[in-house]
Amino acid sequence: MRKKADLPVKHCAGCGLPFAWRRRWARCWDEVRYCSERCRRGRTGAGGL
Repeated sequence: MRKKADLPVKHCAGCGLPFAWRRRWARCWDEVRYCSERCRRGRTGAGGL
């Protein structure tokens, strides 16, 4: 089992905050751009706060 600190991290294209790998993204991790459904729907660009 991996420690949470060892998981890959990306920055959200919607809010700019970092988010970690999740099991449900195992097959499509390269395509994941947003940390949540809310950020995906509100696509305002990087750092859109």
